[in-house]
Amino acid sequence: MQAPPGMSDGARPIVAPARPERGLTRAVRADDQRRFQRVRVAILGRLMLSDRREFPCQTVDMSPGGVRLVCAVMGRVGERVVLYLEQMGRIEGTIVRSTEGGFAATLAVSSRKREKIASQLTWLANRELLGLGEARSHERIVPKAAEVILRLESGREIGARVIDFSMSGAAIASSAQPPVGSAVTVGRTPGRLVRYFEGGFGVQFLLPISPERFHDGMTL
Repeated sequence: MQAPPGMSDGARPIVAPARPERGLTRAVRADDQRRFQRVRVAILGRLMLSDRREFPCQTVDMSPGGVRLVCAVMGRVGERVVLYLEQMGRIEGTIVRSTEGGFAATLAVSSRKREKIASQLTWLANRELLGLGEARSHERIVPKAAEVILRLESGREIGARVIDFSMSGAAIASSAQPPVGSAVTVGRTPGRLVRYFEGGFGVQFLLPISPERFHDGMTL
């Protein structure tokens, strides 16, 4: 008996995401498309391997079902990993392959969390087209102790105030005007000045703050 199109003898049918089978409903087709569509997006975060060691990381691309990361360590294929991504929160997954400078993992999330990730990725993918510039994290904190010492690239130290901060950066109010791209240390946290806004400037940390340290009473 001749096998149906798209199926070899003894093999399961292969459904291409771009051309789903006729019997599938529109809702299922849409869900499959969201699940496998990758978005190139750079999100800072941290990862915890199965031995509970933590390392900084950054996404290369991501979908509601998987993520590719660059990081300082290469986890083992099949190893469980916990991610703390700034705009996504805590996500569990399993490493499925090694990549240049990191690895790829499938995500083990609920359908509700998957929909939330899909919405966040849509926002991140379209923010430039909408003219909204860099998206700020939904989780920013106003510190209890806002006064801080800034150390500039020249070595000069000046007083400043932290307007708010996230796991990856801080908004700073200061009389100093170092150039965009220059190195700036906020307290003891090294970073780089990435933009100016009315009343201050934004600093991106060189490494994201770990989740256990991230609270309004912490000292940068």
